[in-house]
Amino acid sequence: MAMTMDAATPYRWMAYNNAWANQRLLNACAMLSPDEFTAHRTGFFPSLRATLNHILVIDRFYVDAMEGGTLGPAAWVDEEPCTTVAALHQAQAEMDRRLITLVDGLDEQSIGRTVAIHRETHVQHEVMSRLLLHLFQHQIHHRGQAHAMLSATSVSPPQL
Repeated sequence: MAMTMDAATPYRWMAYNNAWANQRLLNACAMLSPDEFTAHRTGFFPSLRATLNHILVIDRFYVDAMEGGTLGPAAWVDEEPCTTVAALHQAQAEMDRRLITLVDGLDEQSIGRTVAIHRETHVQHEVMSRLLLHLFQHQIHHRGQAHAMLSATSVSPPQL
């Protein structure tokens, strides 16, 4: 069976892989005790909970912008909106579904459209494809940190 590709196809693959990796990592974190999930660890953020909440919060910021919203900096008013792995897993799965829906709807023209990103003092304009790459890189970067943190717990980090 021949596979058709357009300019948006690699972004679709990345969105699905992103959701899979988030699910694998959060499934592993679900095996931690609440104390292990919130314990102080070495990383850019001081715990698994803080790191994984950061991924969620930044996803909210960028996915909202790509959907045409104006949430902007209000996305990070609460830096840790989810206090449990279960709540975080549910919220991240919803963000991943939104991102997949967005990317599944892209075509040759819309992958190159300009997105308005509402910052604190101005609106930044960025091309959709470049913004998606930035978001995926952000996810990979912080998932890697969480993966390393997880290796210092009672739960083995999953293959990502």
